[in-house]
Amino acid sequence: NGEVLYYNDDSGLEANCVVYLSDGRYALIECKLGSERINEGAQNLLKIKALIEKNKKLDNPTFLAVLTGGKYAYTRPDGVKVIPIGCLK
Repeated sequence: NGEVLYYNDDSGLEANCVVYLSDGRYALIECKLGSERINEGAQNLLKIKALIEKNKKLDNPTFLAVLTGGKYAYTRPDGVKVIPIGCLK
């Protein structure tokens, strides 16, 4: 029970997927199929998270993730998850 949305603001920040669940939890996901662009996607998500934290009207996202064409799933030191598209079912 949820929906998948897209986020884009006036400053150019975007999240390719915002996955909202009916219980209010949500995740921000960037799709970067080239491994060299993982850092770019993660930095973008962290900027959006910082805006959310300043707002104080919204709960923080449950997780941030970069969906990639790579082979390995891992969590970066900044907490952003890197998930190969092959892990999705």
